[in-house]
Amino acid sequence: MALDGIFLRHIKTEIEKEALGARVSQIYQPNREELVFGLRTFSGNKKLLLSARANSPRVNFCSSTPENPAQPPMFCMLLRKRIGGGKLVGLRQNGCDRVLMLDFECVNELGDTVMITVVCEIMGMYSNIIIVDSNGVIIDSLKRVDLTMSSKRLVLPNIKYELPESQNKLNLLECTALDVCTAVKNLDTEMPLNKALLRTIEGVSPIVCREIEYKVMEGATNRIEGVLFDRLAVEIEKLKSVCSDCSGKPVVVYREDGKPMDFCFMNIEQYGDFAKVESKESFSDLLDGFYEARDSRDRMRVKSQSLTKLLNNTLERLARKIAKQKSELERCADREHLRICGDLLQANIYRIERGAEYVDVENFYDENNAILRIKLNPAISPSANAQKYYKDYRKAKNAEIMLKEQLEKGREELDYIDSVLDTVDRAENEKDLAQIREELTEQGYLKVQKGKKPRQTTLPPLKFESSDGFKILVGRNNRQNDKLTLKTASKNDMWLHTKDIHGSHVIVVSDGKEISDTAICEAAQLAAYHSKARNSSQVPVDYTLVRYVSKPNGSKPGMVIYVNNKTLYVKPSQSKIKTE
Repeated sequence: MALDGIFLRHIKTEIEKEALGARVSQIYQPNREELVFGLRTFSGNKKLLLSARANSPRVNFCSSTPENPAQPPMFCMLLRKRIGGGKLVGLRQNGCDRVLMLDFECVNELGDTVMITVVCEIMGMYSNIIIVDSNGVIIDSLKRVDLTMSSKRLVLPNIKYELPESQNKLNLLECTALDVCTAVKNLDTEMPLNKALLRTIEGVSPIVCREIEYKVMEGATNRIEGVLFDRLAVEIEKLKSVCSDCSGKPVVVYREDGKPMDFCFMNIEQYGDFAKVESKESFSDLLDGFYEARDSRDRMRVKSQSLTKLLNNTLERLARKIAKQKSELERCADREHLRICGDLLQANIYRIERGAEYVDVENFYDENNAILRIKLNPAISPSANAQKYYKDYRKAKNAEIMLKEQLEKGREELDYIDSVLDTVDRAENEKDLAQIREELTEQGYLKVQKGKKPRQTTLPPLKFESSDGFKILVGRNNRQNDKLTLKTASKNDMWLHTKDIHGSHVIVVSDGKEISDTAICEAAQLAAYHSKARNSSQVPVDYTLVRYVSKPNGSKPGMVIYVNNKTLYVKPSQSKIKTE
């Protein structure tokens, strides 16, 4: 799963066709590894995404812009200063290498026209975006590389830009199919044909090499002769033609479960019936759809890192506190022995000598009147020893009452923090996280920064519609769950929630009609999907009318009690159409 050099050539051609001559109207940096250029083209506005993410480096037009930080990073400010308003006048690629250069004609502070080049290096974990001036000197880069990181190639401001080190592979644009076949055959060691092709040809990914091997002969090695050699030459000639003319077609390979597993610029047949191959309208659409879900999860994971750390630390602290309280409660269970010792000392006080360290007395609480040895403090009188045992007994009794209350509060708090952690995991955007931060601030887990007033972020609940027309509302977090259930919903609406599992409150709006079983079932699937059990196969979901749901006084956000409920077992799903 790699964006190879030939695929990048197709992307280059696509950008030239759509955006050559376009003006840069906006520049965003959603996170430290991505840039979005807003381009004003003759056919309308376009958004060009430049990503240096290790698991999804790419350049392509995108349909939606990732959320941007309130304060743009310094690198973004530099780009706006140098390239804002510039014209995209050219795109260059060195052979089939995975380096794409975008040339912008810009105006500097003195009003002179200058050329600024944005170099996109698509190289996995070493991917980078570098800004170079007209003299080939680096202005800055998304990821700076100094001597502590590499001794061969530095990427730092004010030094000459150098292309990544060549791998000494054959460029299909400059050699013949026979040259490639001969080089593959003459490799030092025998190896599978696909690995030999990967080692020989510049700008091809493993899936392309496996496809060529499949068409020549599955399982073939590089020591091919006769007919197989001729077949290889034919396939290499086809690949050369696609590379030269950029005549490939964007295709995505899907697993049997429907998840995308790879993409390519040519039709893929090697998986047979074990995978589905689907064509896309453009190479940008392919990349945008392929990486969208995974990248959005990664972006949210980064943005929610501080919240997740806070909540996990709080969970650990609460768990340690509860464990300590349980240990103390277990010690309190032995308090009756303290009372018995006090009673026995009081009954035998005439027999106890002052200064004794212990005394053996008959335990009249025992059926057999067994002898019980009681430890004494020799520094105090026998009567004081008896009173001390009574005092320790009362202390243990009061401690038990307090510890039980504290344990109950601790468990409720632990349950609440766990529910907030679940909403953080399911957050879809920065506004969702902002609401969670506001909730935690209200509950005292986050402090309000001095001089800053807390902003109230308002978001509507997620809205869906059942297949038979009933409106379904899903809460995004604990505060919204409370508002949705206790204020928004009417008494005759249906309320749903996963049974004993953290998740969202779900409301089926009755709108004066009797709610159908179909709507309840689909709402239950949504409740299961928007819960901690979304990856399970069967999830129990309780449902009842809103009139039977109430909130205990002083309870944490999102916590309710309900009666007259029934339970459905469903598979989590969000296949319904979101209406907003």
